[in-house]
Amino acid sequence: MDVSAKHSLHTSPSISSLCAKNSIKTMVMERKHEEMQFLGVFGIYQEAYKIISSSRKIFSQITLAFILPLLFILLAQIEVTNVLFAKIINNELELQGIEAGTKRYNKLSDHISSEIAYFFLFKVAYLILSLVFSLLSTATVVYTLASIYAGREVSFKKVMSAVPKVCKRLTVTFLSIFVAFLAYITVTILVFTLVLTACFIFIGFSNLKVLYSFCIVLLVLYLMGFVYLIIIWQLASTVSVLEEVCGFKAMSKSRALIKGKMWTAIIIFFNLAITSAVVNMAFQNLVVHGVSMNPAARVLLGVICSSLFLGLFLFGFVTQTVIYFVCKSNHHENIEQSALSDHLEAYHGEYAPLKSKDLQLEQYDV
Repeated sequence: MDVSAKHSLHTSPSISSLCAKNSIKTMVMERKHEEMQFLGVFGIYQEAYKIISSSRKIFSQITLAFILPLLFILLAQIEVTNVLFAKIINNELELQGIEAGTKRYNKLSDHISSEIAYFFLFKVAYLILSLVFSLLSTATVVYTLASIYAGREVSFKKVMSAVPKVCKRLTVTFLSIFVAFLAYITVTILVFTLVLTACFIFIGFSNLKVLYSFCIVLLVLYLMGFVYLIIIWQLASTVSVLEEVCGFKAMSKSRALIKGKMWTAIIIFFNLAITSAVVNMAFQNLVVHGVSMNPAARVLLGVICSSLFLGLFLFGFVTQTVIYFVCKSNHHENIEQSALSDHLEAYHGEYAPLKSKDLQLEQYDV
């Protein structure tokens, strides 16, 4: 028996064992994906927590690189907005006590105009920066979580190499949802105008209770549609990363996927929104406006609120991706581990999945 034959005999069992292990691992992952359809709100929370806990290093790096700057932008926006808005209000009040046309009046009026211009420029800069870091956070978290589900080794360097292509797809989807929001707001304004005009013509001012009732119903319907679009946007962002669609097609896909899990997504959305609002109120009242408090206590509360914000942001991004896999499982759209891995590999350059013949040759070469 020659050396190559002996080598073949020695390596064959290890290759078979490796293939068997990979096959078992794939079956376990696919079974897990099938069972995800039964996850409710708390099940999704548990899944998100387990993923973050089992991959602390990579999620810590993502948090420091993208979510922390996003938090700083948000907190800076709160602080600067309060300062500029307070100055504008004070100057407006001072302007009311000055005779119009005087030199001081004109100077103060110009000063107010400049502050208003700075206020809007700052808001535009805030929106742009928050959008950039939000897209980067979404891209990195979705890619990382999908890599974990695909059983791929994931590192921060590998995630960063995929970010440019991922962000392109996310940007297209964002622009599409932005157009959808504009269209929705435009239609809402038209409907409000027509309804109010009809009320004034047929009811008049004699029955204001009916008018208020119409306004409340329209407002509730508007808010419901707004929340629905936000949920579609969040799911479409994940679809854009993990499937071969983006833009309006990703929105259409997310609309189809969310069916059957809409209430779950709504409850999770409101839970995160309410928790964020509570933390935001605590930060504003205790840290920003808590002048009477001890400076050390304000700093400590600021650190606590910031930590809570970071945790909520990261948890929200991870939960958003888990909901995608739950929706896929709920519609019995099986997620093959190898297919997901191949799709993620495509973000690192030109890639063609290996054919069965190539795979067999590769195993013998080992």
